[in-house]
Amino acid sequence: MPEVPQRVIVERALPTPPSVRGSTSLYLTEAGRQGIAAERKMLFVGTEPAAEHVAAALEVPPGSPVVARRKMFWAEGVPVRIATSFFRPDVAEGTRLADEGFVLPTLQAAIEELGHTFARADETLTARPPTPYEADLLGVAGEWVVQILRVSTSTARIPVHALETVCAASRHVFRIGQAAGNDRF
Repeated sequence: MPEVPQRVIVERALPTPPSVRGSTSLYLTEAGRQGIAAERKMLFVGTEPAAEHVAAALEVPPGSPVVARRKMFWAEGVPVRIATSFFRPDVAEGTRLADEGFVLPTLQAAIEELGHTFARADETLTARPPTPYEADLLGVAGEWVVQILRVSTSTARIPVHALETVCAASRHVFRIGQAAGNDRF
């Protein structure tokens, strides 16, 4: 496991402001606003069996094939996040959502080009121990991670995108705000 050379804290806004959500890269935009040198790399694009929580989110049977797009993110050279987009096969197969590389200009635009209109998104935040794979990639053996599962549903009530972001908990601050910008706590 790589040694983490320094302590890096990245802010993650919940909910994500629309201007950031619609940018080419949510992470690169957030990090740039914080003055952090950020990098990202596509790790995997292909079909894999749906884990139970992903299957529930996409309304498919557990273990059934889903299209996955997994990316890794670094801040100042330190691993901080793994993000995986999951799609039902009837939404992504045979489209550019299943192609290698980053989808430009945005994943959301590509989904809309397929005829899906977004109606809502729900985010579930969970703190948990990392899987061995996550612990190795993030360099967080013995630490916990924070998992954010965002499920976007179309106006036709089809869950068209499940985004699972796994963050090294010790390297993130989650800034909570109201979508309308009227923060009152």
